[in-house]
Amino acid sequence: MCGIIGYHGDQDALPIIQTGLQNLEYRGYDSAGVALHNGDISIEKCSGEVDELVQACPPSSEATCGIGHTRWSTHGLPTDANAHPHTDCTREVAVVHNGIIENYDALKADLADHEFTSETDTEVIPHLLEERLAAGDDPVDALTAVTDRLEGSYAVCATVEGYDGVYAARDDSPLVLGHGDDGTYLASDVTAFLEYTDQVTYLEDGDVAVIRDAVTLYRDGDRVDPPTETIEWEADAAEKSGYDHYMLKEIHEQPDALRQTIAGRIDQQAGTVDLDLDLPQEYLQSIEEIQIVACGTSNYAGEYAARLLGEFADVRTSVSIASEYAFDSGSDPWRTLTIAVTQSGETADTLSALRAANQAGARTLAVTNTLGSTVTREADDSVFIRAGPEIGVAATKTFASQVATLALVAVHIGRQRGTLTADQASTVLGNLQQLPGAVQQVLDDEAAVQSVAEEYADHDAFFFVGRQLGYPVALEGALKLKEISYDHAEGFASGELKHGPLALVTERTPVLATLTAGTEPEDTLNNVKEAQARGAPVIGASSMPDDEKYLDARFTVPDVGRVAPLVANVYWQLFAYHVAALKDRPIDKPRNLAKSVTVE
Repeated sequence: MCGIIGYHGDQDALPIIQTGLQNLEYRGYDSAGVALHNGDISIEKCSGEVDELVQACPPSSEATCGIGHTRWSTHGLPTDANAHPHTDCTREVAVVHNGIIENYDALKADLADHEFTSETDTEVIPHLLEERLAAGDDPVDALTAVTDRLEGSYAVCATVEGYDGVYAARDDSPLVLGHGDDGTYLASDVTAFLEYTDQVTYLEDGDVAVIRDAVTLYRDGDRVDPPTETIEWEADAAEKSGYDHYMLKEIHEQPDALRQTIAGRIDQQAGTVDLDLDLPQEYLQSIEEIQIVACGTSNYAGEYAARLLGEFADVRTSVSIASEYAFDSGSDPWRTLTIAVTQSGETADTLSALRAANQAGARTLAVTNTLGSTVTREADDSVFIRAGPEIGVAATKTFASQVATLALVAVHIGRQRGTLTADQASTVLGNLQQLPGAVQQVLDDEAAVQSVAEEYADHDAFFFVGRQLGYPVALEGALKLKEISYDHAEGFASGELKHGPLALVTERTPVLATLTAGTEPEDTLNNVKEAQARGAPVIGASSMPDDEKYLDARFTVPDVGRVAPLVANVYWQLFAYHVAALKDRPIDKPRNLAKSVTVE
């Protein structure tokens, strides 16, 4: 995944595609490439920055048709070979793709007589197109037949030697057409071409489009007139898809991020998980301890995971702030698995902890959003959370994807150790599959959160509370609020309120409680009643029936079992965002903070 740009018109395609790729750089990427169609197809691609690609390309071309791509690695390291576009054995087809092809292993097996040159899932597409074209299909029929075989998500753009134009299809990954005076544009979002036109057509799932001098659009097999609309955003707003801040955009991207996280990894019927890990069953059955090391939001994801690992895998699990970590001399390194959780894969404190575990002889596993990062090179094994690039400094969608990924790890280890039955695993995996829809329900309730934020934004301090799985959510909720609003906020285990924090409670200190499955909600509610009795307003994110009378404000959380607290956390993200917005804080770049902390 990351960014797509295509063009067909009467101008030199090369600078238009290069500019489009530069306009998409804000999304994050590790590689870039371009394919130009001028009778034959020429491809230039490289790992690294778009500027490096520009330097590698000629200053101009005679091509008036082409496609380009910025890649964020999901299958295969960020290398020249893995960069898009990809081509077929004949080099007559060039393809760029966003999304994840869940059944690419099976498709690749069907293409055993083809020569593959990359590690990507995308490369099966040009080879499948090659076969259909050789069988006599035109590009539209070929693309339709190929996409019918793809399982997962995709936005595909192809250009084919001997055929004019760009051919595109989408399912669960965005593509938008731009209609300009000098040609037609195609991109993963309007930022890529907004300087050329504001007239657009958004493709829908299942659409197939042909971009030539005019657009031909096929929907449900029938040719339809492409509906157009006018984009009224400025370029900066377009980068944020119309949201005021990247953070809000990324909060709203969580359903898609979670779908990507679990895509192709779950067999609910069998109650199994496939994370492509090199952790033999014999080893997993032998471990006596799991250590999780992380910082900040990743640490709270680790706290959530530790509770799941203890429950599902019946193994002693500890969580250490990475800067405080030291391998326990009483632990047997041969029976210890150390999991390093870091969004960037470059967090200095987490890398130091990982190196200490490696030096002690423990087996190590990295959980990260960045393939090819330092943590993946230094850990024995790694699993990618697939959240996509996150621009806002305050982590949102990466926290959700970290927890979901670690839940998959916990289920896998539990199944391998025999401590989690197939039926139990199936229930958890079913909840994970419900998670994107549950998060969307919260996002649809944003207006209610904004209203509550307006009521309490001027208060003095905020206390987030929860038990069990609700405790790391309380810590994360408080962190989000203090990071971006600069308000004093603390997270507590709800049972600890009476052991000190109640001294701080007044009518000016709202208490925000997570009251869902996995949080002992009845006990938590009893704890917050003590705060309420001392004048504190109580805001609840709840799955409990009939608790409105105990809450000054209530948000409804869909019941999705052990991951319901993760859904509640989306309410706390939205609350933090709207409090900060009311105070006109620099939400995407809070003072004194950095996205990737690469110093100890």
